[in-house]
Amino acid sequence: MSDSPSGPDPSGPAWMDGLRWNEAGLIPAVAQDWLDGAVLMVAWMNRQALESTLSSGEVHYWSRSRQELWHKGATSGHLQRLRGLRYDCDADVLLLTVEQQGDVACHTGARSCFYGETGGADGAEGGEPCPGGPAALPPPADVCTELARVIEGRRDRPEPGSYTNRLLEGGDNRILKKIGEESAEFVMACKDDNAAEIAGEAADLLFHLQVALAHHGVPWRQVQAVLAQRRGAPRRS
Repeated sequence: MSDSPSGPDPSGPAWMDGLRWNEAGLIPAVAQDWLDGAVLMVAWMNRQALESTLSSGEVHYWSRSRQELWHKGATSGHLQRLRGLRYDCDADVLLLTVEQQGDVACHTGARSCFYGETGGADGAEGGEPCPGGPAALPPPADVCTELARVIEGRRDRPEPGSYTNRLLEGGDNRILKKIGEESAEFVMACKDDNAAEIAGEAADLLFHLQVALAHHGVPWRQVQAVLAQRRGAPRRS
């Protein structure tokens, strides 16, 4: 993800002219979290909304129901800071990478508008309809974020026989010992130059690092933010 829109220079009109606006002069825009890739919402933009977004750095949409420009979060405080902008291969959908203020994108108070669950690809039926709000199902995200959610869930709601809970119950002594062991195994896998073993040991190490983070109450998202801040920073000598 980039801190500036990809493609042609967005300060000029040429690339906007190439977008495939519908008959009402609108184009759908998908808002995606800048750290974990979660889809937060989908709305519509017209040219005015897109130009206002690019000039202000804060996302504007076009409200079809009110027929007016909509500065996202201007009333609620849940502004969206634009981090990146792309359009798809057909130039008929925009993808906005945003920093969501307050971590709330949905009007119900949920982090994402996509909290309704169908039951998954196996054809199982979904649960009861969710009214949304802060307790709504979180949106799908990258695998490390999903893992962190599982680990934090075990911490907050222990399950008998859970390996994660055994680690957490042992505290730093048990967790840090495992991190040391997994670090050594990762080093040896690299020395052996075995791609499958390197990947497996890296996964084990990341898991135990995330257990340590959960034990100390440090969210995985905080680590992602640090990594994002370091990208593009001056190189170390």
